[in-house]
This record gives sequence, structure tokens and C-alpha cells, in this order.
Amino acid sequence: MTRKAWELERDMRQSAIPVDRRVNPSSWSQQTGGSLGQDEMMRMLWRSRVPGSGAPECLYLEAAQSLENQGYDESDAVSLIPLALEALDAQDTPRLRVLTGHYLNALFNAPRDENCLSLTYARPEGWEDVCDSLPGTALQAPAESAGAFDEQTLSGWIGQLAGGAFGTAIEGYTGHRIAEVYGDVRSYVTAPETMNDDVVYELALLDACDAHGREVSSRDIADEWLRQIPFGWSAEWVALQNLRTGIMPPASGTYRNPFSDWIGVQMRAMVCGMLAPGCPMEAARLAYLDGTVSHSAGGIYGGMYAAALTALAYVRDDPHEMLREALSYVPQGTEYRAVVGECLDLMSHETSPEGPLAWLESRFEQYNWIHAYPNIAADALALWYGDRDMTVSFSLLARCGLDVDCNAGLVGNVLGVMGGVPTAWAEPIGDCLETYVPGKERLSIRALAERTSKVSRVLLS
Repeated sequence: MTRKAWELERDMRQSAIPVDRRVNPSSWSQQTGGSLGQDEMMRMLWRSRVPGSGAPECLYLEAAQSLENQGYDESDAVSLIPLALEALDAQDTPRLRVLTGHYLNALFNAPRDENCLSLTYARPEGWEDVCDSLPGTALQAPAESAGAFDEQTLSGWIGQLAGGAFGTAIEGYTGHRIAEVYGDVRSYVTAPETMNDDVVYELALLDACDAHGREVSSRDIADEWLRQIPFGWSAEWVALQNLRTGIMPPASGTYRNPFSDWIGVQMRAMVCGMLAPGCPMEAARLAYLDGTVSHSAGGIYGGMYAAALTALAYVRDDPHEMLREALSYVPQGTEYRAVVGECLDLMSHETSPEGPLAWLESRFEQYNWIHAYPNIAADALALWYGDRDMTVSFSLLARCGLDVDCNAGLVGNVLGVMGGVPTAWAEPIGDCLETYVPGKERLSIRALAERTSKVSRVLLS
């Protein structure tokens, strides 16, 4: 019997021992996919290493895993994976091309598994339908208060970049494997770098909002992607390919995009909260507009939740209540809302993180380490038990494993907005954000925060 894609991915991830970046340093900027030829890209999608951490990855395998989560029977496609990997190892590129073509045909023509629980949940589409399914009231801070949030916005950016730098060296591994190499991770494991693929989408959204104000659309955001971003990964990579062939939002986020429920919007929605400080409804709207470029359903709802959390961080001081309140900006009846609710209900009855840590590992065994669901559970756990302490929260995220840089970016932003960033985390970052966007290779973080605050005042006026 053909094993499930999630079983193959789980075994790969559980057996992977982290590369010790304290003795084998690596720079994220050395590992990009922007100039690869078609055959090189094909081989990379079958087997590659995560930039920064060096964790093993097989994106084609993970595509089948993701579609299984969405209710498709991928057994025919999965049966071809061993053959493709054999051709890859034999450097038989012509055979690999043939097998890849057949694999993708089977992948995108897989039948629905009507017994899949995921199919029983609501999937509102279109902003009006999404709004109609929001159960909570729309909190809006007075427009005149926006200027009072400027320093919090700066701390949010610094906290996000510190979290991203913290997690870059350890992402893609299990928490157990991370602990075997690094122990209890409570500081940067190597000299931090601010470059990764997470922030570039936030910069594109910021530019679109700056140019179009409250009338900004998903198409405007997509135009900035086309104008600025040379390459992406997983859902963002598919979306970029779609955009470049004329497929515009919302189809750009759904057409042959098996990663549409992954973490991408959730990892980049903090800027939406910083553009709408104290206004979670506006933050959720911006996240929705941004999310439709590259994601659908749970992927978008994850961005709305992260955006609402960030916006609420400006005006709330209790992480427990903030995590619950932010759910008011996630459509009811959706799987994402149910998953977060399940996590919060569990933690409300557990005084220690040990039980929730074990639950997280077993509950999301079938999901990829980049999927939105296990990662938002990790974020919630870190905020719930971290006691507003960035070091404790980051340490908990390392114990969770998964997409640590994205998770620590969100948690770092929220905690930075709420209470500032400790010197031990802020000082090594300095005032420099590095990106791979032409013309934006080195940016002042302070200037970026000032611009974010300026645009927010326009959006909230």
C-alpha cells in the first residue's frame, strides 16, 4: 500500500538533524531561486534545503500532503514520488521531466475524498461574504490616536525582524531535534541577519497602500509583486508564476496552488496591523486583500487573525484576552476558527505549556511544518505562556519547531508593540533591514516604521 504524503514528509522531518549554524554558518542571501533554469527549478522542487537552517525539503511531496489536508485523494500522485526521487539521484533529467509531468497531472486531477472533515467547514469567499460571517463587533480606535502609536510601530518592526532572525537558523526541524543540537534556545544561535523572504511582501503591500490609500485593491498589491519581487517560495512562488502568465487575483491564489492554506499570509500580515493600529477590522480587511493574491480560505483567514492580533496589541495588555478577541475577526464556521478555538480552549485549562506542546505535536501530525494551522497554534502557545517575555516566548517557539522564523516574527511583532523589544534582541539587529528586492537592498528600520505610521494615518483618516 502506498504511504500517505504526510507520512513521508513526517518521517523526513523527524529524522532531520539540524545543521549547527554556530560552527557551519550560512547566509540566507546565498540561497535564492531567482535565476534558476527550468531543470534546476524542477530538481530543487524535488529536493532542496531551507535557506538559513538547511532543513531538508521536498516541495513536490509537500504539495500532495497539502492537498490531502484539503480533501483530495493523492495516492496516484504519491505512488510516483519514489520513482521521481530515483531519477533525481541517478541524475536522469529526461526521465525526471517525464515523471514530474505525470506527477503533476495526477496531483491536480486527484478526486475528492468526500469523507474528509475539512470539507464540512465554511469557506466564505469575497469580502462581503467574509464580513457577513464575522461574529464580532468591529473595534475601531479614534483616528486622531494614530500618531500616539508611532513608537509602538517601530518596536513592532524591530520585534518582528528580531524574531525572524532568531528563527531563520532553526526553522523546518522538530522541536526535539532543535533541542538535541542547541538545548533550550534563549538567544540568537548565530549572528542574526534580517534578510529572508517574509518581509518583501509586506513592503509591497506598504507601497500599494501608500500609492492608493483606502482604495487599494488586490490587483494593486499584485502589481507591486510583479514590479518588485523576483522570486518566492511555496504559495507565493505559485502566485508569482500565475501573475506572470496573466492570472490575476483571486485566481492567482487558487489556480494550481496546493499551498494556498499555508502560512504565507499569516507570516506577512503584521504590517496590516501596523497600518491599522487599534483597528482590527481594517487590519483584517487589508490582510484579506493581500491574502487573495496568493492564498485562499484558511490561508487568508490566518492572515486576518495575525493582522487583528497585531492591531489589538496597540490597545490591549492581556495576551490571553487578545488571542480570544482576535477570533472575532475570523469568519465563523471555518476550520481555521475551529482550530484556533480548540487550541485556546485547551490552554485555558492547562497551567503549564507541557500538555499543549504534546497536543500540538500529535494534533497536527498530518500537516506540513509550513501549514497555517500548526504554526498559529505555536504562536498562540508562545503568547499564552510567555508572560509577555520575548525570550520565554521565543524559547517556546523553538520547542514547537515548525516555521520558527515566521512564528517568532509574528510573536516578536505583537510583543514589541505591547511592551517594546529588550536590548539583547534589538541591539544585534541595529537599524538595517536587508532584502533581495532591487532598489531596496538596505533599508533603515526606523525610516520604515516612520513611513508605516505615515501611511496608517492616511488609511485611518
